[in-house]
Amino acid sequence: MDFEERLEIDDFESEVMERIYSKPLLIKRVNTTSQIAIVGANVCPVESLDYEVPENELVNEDWRSRRTVQIVQYILLKWAFALIIGLSTGLVGIFNNIAVENIAGFKLLLTTELMLKHKYYKAFAAYAGCNLGLATSAAALCAFIAPAAAGSGIPEVKAYLNGVDAYSILAPSTLFVKIFGSIFGVAAGFVVGKEGPMVHTGSCIASLIGQGGSRKYHLTWRWLRYFKNDRDRRDLITCGAAAGVAAAFRAPVGGVLFALEEAASWWRSALLWRTFFTTAVVAIVLRGFIQLCSTGTCGLFGQGGLIMYDISAAKVVYSTPDILAVILLGVIGGILGSLYNYLVDKVLRTYSIINERGAAVKILLVIMISLLTSICSYGLPWLATCIPCPADASTSCPNTDVSGNYKSFQCPPGHYNDLASLFLNTNDDAIRNLLSTNTVKEFHISSLFIFFVAVYCLGIITYGIAIPSGLFIPVILAGSCYGRLVGRLFEPISKLDVGLFSLLGAASFLGGTMRMTVSLCVILLELTNDLLMLPLVMLVLLISKTMGDMFNKGVYDQIVKLKGLPYMEAHPEPYMKHLIARDVVTGPLITFSGVEKVGNILHALKNTGHNGFPVIDEPPFSDAPELCGLVLRSKLLVLLKGKAFSKDRVLAGNKVLRKISELDFAKAGSGKGLKLEDLDIQEEEWDMYVDLHPIANTSPYTVVETMSLAKAAVLFRELGLRHMCVVPKSQGRPPIVGILTRHDFQPEHILGLYPHIRFQQ
Repeated sequence: MDFEERLEIDDFESEVMERIYSKPLLIKRVNTTSQIAIVGANVCPVESLDYEVPENELVNEDWRSRRTVQIVQYILLKWAFALIIGLSTGLVGIFNNIAVENIAGFKLLLTTELMLKHKYYKAFAAYAGCNLGLATSAAALCAFIAPAAAGSGIPEVKAYLNGVDAYSILAPSTLFVKIFGSIFGVAAGFVVGKEGPMVHTGSCIASLIGQGGSRKYHLTWRWLRYFKNDRDRRDLITCGAAAGVAAAFRAPVGGVLFALEEAASWWRSALLWRTFFTTAVVAIVLRGFIQLCSTGTCGLFGQGGLIMYDISAAKVVYSTPDILAVILLGVIGGILGSLYNYLVDKVLRTYSIINERGAAVKILLVIMISLLTSICSYGLPWLATCIPCPADASTSCPNTDVSGNYKSFQCPPGHYNDLASLFLNTNDDAIRNLLSTNTVKEFHISSLFIFFVAVYCLGIITYGIAIPSGLFIPVILAGSCYGRLVGRLFEPISKLDVGLFSLLGAASFLGGTMRMTVSLCVILLELTNDLLMLPLVMLVLLISKTMGDMFNKGVYDQIVKLKGLPYMEAHPEPYMKHLIARDVVTGPLITFSGVEKVGNILHALKNTGHNGFPVIDEPPFSDAPELCGLVLRSKLLVLLKGKAFSKDRVLAGNKVLRKISELDFAKAGSGKGLKLEDLDIQEEEWDMYVDLHPIANTSPYTVVETMSLAKAAVLFRELGLRHMCVVPKSQGRPPIVGILTRHDFQPEHILGLYPHIRFQQ
């Protein structure tokens, strides 16, 4: 049984649920088989993935028939795919950055030229108009072509690697919209990043490569058949997620650690090597194109784009007051990060209601946020006072090119507007300005405060609209801003450069928001090229994460829950220790005999949404009823389509093996798989028999009914299961009690069965 097996609860049932939770009941278990739909969880209509490798006659025969050449071919293809994923993701990252830099550069140059001519209204019209056109294009792509491309994409990839197959999250259309929507959205001046979408992009590329062609378009290649399963695709998508981080931040080691710490729910040493190889390929591709673009052949693409915040010029010397300042930054980051997560959750809930009204409303919301962002970016710099250019400035002041620390805006010659230097730049260049070293007085404290409040609020209200939007850059931008602000306040007693304080502020906000430590630490060090900051970055990340965990979960965990994706947490809820596996098993349980009537199978497939059916052997095929294995719906459909039927109830394994092969059971790619409607079973064939032994998984994972539910949940997640069979503790009973699926471990389902259990900690 899986999520599509559960009935959706309607408004009446929701009201019943509300009453159950608001008014404690006197009975312990409140639902029976007939009440499941009323008190069960609000079900997400997505399927789970079959990560488990089945053991049956068909699979064993396939492995026995493989020659040494085929095994070597399989291993080489794994590494070849890792190479292709790295190359493709690196090239997409380069294209993304060049496009953003050139589009945003054209917009900013046009605005600057009009400002220099004192045509302020025309400058605003040009700036807001460009932003509006780009934003509308991104929103139209998301609204009409691939709604799944909106947002970061990291929560969806994280859920997929956990075993949740959400609809179209890795489809080719999603990949297309993710690339171009991200370019338009970032170039439109939104407080979003392209780094989160790059993780989703890398995963989409890996999924597309690992599908082995398409049955729908008759492009299936037999030599790729070994990869047409969920397990190998999961490994490829893990490599793709790591490649996305490597391409976004030029952080190959950070990409591997990100996939290990945040994205993947399942890991092994062989996957570590392949992921590391993939990110190394990405790093080589990026380095090659950076050298090419340094010659001026990439248009306006220059210092921006492929972000590298080099702060190694600053001397890392710190004392006791600096340690106290770092601790303060960690505490502030944890508090601000948890508040950020709370507000993002509230905004996303509001936007989900608005976005349900259709594509036109989605685009209108994007237009409103775009206009608000343009007004803030162009209007707030007017509040700042003009600052005389420093005499020892290493760059031209004021600068009139695309990026730079010293934007003239409305200031007279020889002066610059510090707020304009932050607002009228790409987000990458704004962060680079905040991290600039040996420039203590470059930004006023008031300007830093205004920019922090604006970016903090704009980042919250921008995430959730119908554009691809990452959270990394908004969080780094806000964190580096208040980090520099704290550095200015501690300037009289501190030895650390304010640029280093900006880095620590970014680290604290990242830790307080995303609740990662190791991967963020390595990513930040690879970004800034300064290993001397390692102790301080580690300290601030640990403090901010600990502080944030006191209030709520990480932002990606919250988004996964908000999207209704049935994610299996690494640690079971405390109340699960008070329950056993039998307590959450719901019925009715549908089983098949080892040799079953075709009509019985068709009836079960038609009238249930179950994806797994226990197979029971009974006399004369066994001495007593025993659990023979578990058969999946998808395999039953293929078996019925092959029509390996017999008129008598006898074992016919060899006949089945001659009619179908393991390749027939390969999972469909982006095209549609086999459906019940595709079968052509005649009426006289309903009374015939079919042998299920060749396709049944003869060694399904089982737990005894008295096992702690918490222990069962850990096993379920660690093994990447879709079905877990619950067997009786004593003999003389039916050989199986029930089946546990992902749904049965969800808190909503458990608390629906036992409302009072939440108080038993």
